[in-house]
Amino acid sequence: MRYLITSATPYINGIKHLGNLAGSLLPADVYARFLRQEGHEVLFISATDEHGTPAELAAKKRGQQPEEYCLTMHNVQKKIYEKFSLSFDYLGRSSASANHKLTQDFYCKLDAAGLLEEQEIKQVYALEDERFLADRYIEGTCPRCGYEAARGDQCENCTALLDPIELINPRSALSGSTKLEIKTTKHLFFHIEKLSDRLRSWITAKTDWPTLTTSIALKWLDEGLHARCITRDLQWGVKVPRPGFEEKVFYVWFDAPVVYIAATKEWANLAPKIRDFKSWWFKTEDVVYTQFMAKDNVPFHTILWPAMIFGTNQPWLQATMIKSFNWLTYYGGKFSTSQKRGIFMDQALELLPADYWRYFLIAQLPEDRDTSFTWETFATIVNKDLVGMFGNFVNRVLCLIKAKFGDVIPAGGKEGDQERELFEACERCLIEYKEALYQLKYRVAISRLRKLWSLGNQYLDQAAPWTLLHQDRDAAAMVLRVAVNLVRLYALTALPLVPNAANAILLALKIKQESLRFEQGKLLSYLKAGHAFTVPNLLFRRITPQEIAEWEVKFGAFKS
Repeated sequence: MRYLITSATPYINGIKHLGNLAGSLLPADVYARFLRQEGHEVLFISATDEHGTPAELAAKKRGQQPEEYCLTMHNVQKKIYEKFSLSFDYLGRSSASANHKLTQDFYCKLDAAGLLEEQEIKQVYALEDERFLADRYIEGTCPRCGYEAARGDQCENCTALLDPIELINPRSALSGSTKLEIKTTKHLFFHIEKLSDRLRSWITAKTDWPTLTTSIALKWLDEGLHARCITRDLQWGVKVPRPGFEEKVFYVWFDAPVVYIAATKEWANLAPKIRDFKSWWFKTEDVVYTQFMAKDNVPFHTILWPAMIFGTNQPWLQATMIKSFNWLTYYGGKFSTSQKRGIFMDQALELLPADYWRYFLIAQLPEDRDTSFTWETFATIVNKDLVGMFGNFVNRVLCLIKAKFGDVIPAGGKEGDQERELFEACERCLIEYKEALYQLKYRVAISRLRKLWSLGNQYLDQAAPWTLLHQDRDAAAMVLRVAVNLVRLYALTALPLVPNAANAILLALKIKQESLRFEQGKLLSYLKAGHAFTVPNLLFRRITPQEIAEWEVKFGAFKS
């Protein structure tokens, strides 16, 4: 089987926060890295989501055209993702011509299938702006909680979903003008309700999907689907190729999922002689397709996007697995891009290297429920796991060998019952670790990794090679030879999670990246006596109570 992986497309308006990273980008990357390490053919695709009202508003605030703003922010985001070691095979853009053409093709096929209809709706019109205002172009007071900066689609304070005409004292987000009228205009609606039975059959057949994914999808179906408006009165977006719709574009959620296919096509076009995008997306029987996303994106990927595919009557690949996550919160409150609340990816990298954040976020992934980020929890996990168990083991083993035997693995001694028991325990632990990652059970995988690290530390403490050096130098050499093979095993197992630290270890051990496949009984005998090595720089450092206190103040730790 080949493995196609997509993460939710990060929106273009600003740098993403740690919740975005944990909700799709990072678990998708860990899975892709693990599968590559196992020897599978993997294609990891995503794109920046660049259409919609927030992009236009963000561009306007910067005094830029949307095209210029989106290009700038795509490059900014791409560089940050590279610094976080996200291993996309291709990171596309929803504003690229390939996505425009493919989105319009989807529209044409849905229209031909009789699933699209023009309907007249009432919408807010700004007299001074001389234009209809899409939902986020309208601000006002929330009728539910009284928040004065609510948007036309949702109140960010109480999270209520709103219709723009519900807002009290509405105003244009473009000009601030309150000279608004309600006028009638035409929009295009997609009759997804006609596909309800097909969607339900498809979803209920996915018995291995997370409960979070299926429960959200079935809730939408149980409440009844209705025709959804798929056009907006905007200037920036995919144009609607239909008479009378020259001033409208497709709703951002209509073109956003199409970019998964379009970005793959762009990737294939970079090497057309050896790549074929249709082999991944069209009439595929050997591709396992996994989508990663936070729970707020689930309805679009379980209802709207599959309905678009079904409606075209084309054999586009549907998801094999939709791995959804709850939210990572910040001290119980929502991370917010628009309100700059929480830790953002660029800020995180200014504090500590990417591996610290990668490990912590996977260890705390909100798989079963929302998980709260606190600086105390972050420091505890880093100090205990990365510093105390992983980094300390690597450092003391290699430093002790270098100090007592030089720059090569020592010869002498013979393994006994203690070592055989260690080998068997490590093999069981490794099998469980790999099974957990194949099954996308990240926190289970982390628990097995911790157990593996614990096995090595316990062995080293019990064998006490520093004491054996004065009693039986050959026995000490044997213990350290086993321990350095544990160092190799730790680097390989940690590679998908903390690739920079793992690669530093592999470089110090003078070995190339390898798979986690192993011959039974030989897991800890790969590196032989006489093999040269160096001692890497300190892999991780301890986070101090003073730093925690400073970061709480700087980033506004709060209780909700």
